[in-house]
Amino acid sequence: MKIWKNTSTLDGYDDGLTFTEDKEQADVALLGSKPINLEEFPVLKGIFRVGIGKDNVPEKAATNKGILVRFPRTETIDIIYNETAAFTCSLIFRMLYDNVGTIYPWVKNVRVRLKDKVLLVIGTGNIGMRVVTNMKRFMNVITFEILENDIKELPDKISQADCISLHIPKTEDNKNFFDLEKLAFMKDNAILINTARGTIVDEDALYHELSAGRLRAAFDVFWQEPYNGKLMEYHPARFFMTPHVASTCSGFLAGCRKGLDELTQELRHV
Repeated sequence: MKIWKNTSTLDGYDDGLTFTEDKEQADVALLGSKPINLEEFPVLKGIFRVGIGKDNVPEKAATNKGILVRFPRTETIDIIYNETAAFTCSLIFRMLYDNVGTIYPWVKNVRVRLKDKVLLVIGTGNIGMRVVTNMKRFMNVITFEILENDIKELPDKISQADCISLHIPKTEDNKNFFDLEKLAFMKDNAILINTARGTIVDEDALYHELSAGRLRAAFDVFWQEPYNGKLMEYHPARFFMTPHVASTCSGFLAGCRKGLDELTQELRHV
């Protein structure tokens, strides 16, 4: 089976696989978060998505063409959920404890205790709720879930938060969901965490707020990846970046490789 890929996720977990850069020769497409055009793949038989997002997978069109579409198994998806939530928590802690003092000179900065700070989790699905569960032991956690809350409640919740963590899907309705207006509701020196999708935040609006020195942010996802945009000038102090690695642990990678192997085996018997 010849595999075409638009992701480096399984690099190091690809022994024994045969890859091609020729889309016209590809039997299988290995997808990350970038989309593909099925018309460019005349002999494609299968698609495997290394992740949980489906917004870039032409599932219906592929099925109509007889192309098998597969995602990671349940146990692998659980790893993705747990590890992404844990990584999100690590970013929250990193940003909240980024100014504790200095060694040279020996200075200790006084801070507000963590339990008195407010974390707003926007989106309480599989990952967001895990963040809530983990962080409520340390902070005052409040939530906003569009399926449960009126959108009119959001400005007040934003204004209360010392830190906001985003966990909503990438959809047309959610494009630039966190815009200049919502950023303006954030209190001075508040922190925005995004391990969901880059496009749910308005890049220009965030740049405006960071340029003003009012807010800070930590992102693992971006508008284009690899990211080389205007916000890089504020890394790492005001805009801390990680290269879309929230779920990238050995268990996740091994599970995805197993899922890809199962797809290729299935295709050999079709």
